[in-house]
Amino acid sequence: MTDVREWIATAREERWGILTDLAFAVVWVTLVELINYFLEPPTTVYYLLMLAGIVAYFGFLWNFDLATSQQNQ
Repeated sequence: MTDVREWIATAREERWGILTDLAFAVVWVTLVELINYFLEPPTTVYYLLMLAGIVAYFGFLWNFDLATSQQNQ
């Protein structure tokens, strides 16, 4: 088990990643809810859009990692 100081240090190092994850989730769910509210698609479309958020999130992370690695070269 890690001690509290180590846990706090890890949280401080990863705070921007956590905030980015939270912001992406909030924006994606808001967009899906707006689509669901205005277009009133079937329930399956709603769930598919939520699942598409997982794919979009990992695509976003992959592109971000790719861009930062190219910038560092």
